[in-house]
Amino acid sequence: MNRRRQTRLLVGLGLLAGLGLATGLMMYALRANIDLFYTPGEIVYGKGVEQQVPHPGQRLRVGGVVLPGSVRRDSTTLAVHFQLYDGRGTVAVSYTGILPDLFREGQGVVAQGVLQPGNVIAAQEVLAKHDEKYTPPEISEALKPAPARAGGGT
Repeated sequence: MNRRRQTRLLVGLGLLAGLGLATGLMMYALRANIDLFYTPGEIVYGKGVEQQVPHPGQRLRVGGVVLPGSVRRDSTTLAVHFQLYDGRGTVAVSYTGILPDLFREGQGVVAQGVLQPGNVIAAQEVLAKHDEKYTPPEISEALKPAPARAGGGT
């Protein structure tokens, strides 16, 4: 191989390695800012074919329906605790702040926060859906009742 081709090959490999390193460092830096979407059933039983369950401390967004009778408000602070459910499971959510005007029992909401031990979401933000006319296919599928499981969900 002549010297000119060898130099071009080394420059090309260097650029490719640099691009790979830059991409890897960018993904590593952004991984803390990625909020994955889960349904309550996916938090309890796992997501996908691998049944991957999120770990405590993981930032995530969870979407479901507010379980009727589960909303508890602290009379002295803005703290509120409620449960979200879908067709497969139930998770608890704790939030401190002013809830959206459309928040109510039986309403679809999305809570964004950090998963705590015991399938409790420490939410920093709660969003309420304004109507049920359009629901993304994965959400509507997750909210359909599932066959009864042995052992039930939390």
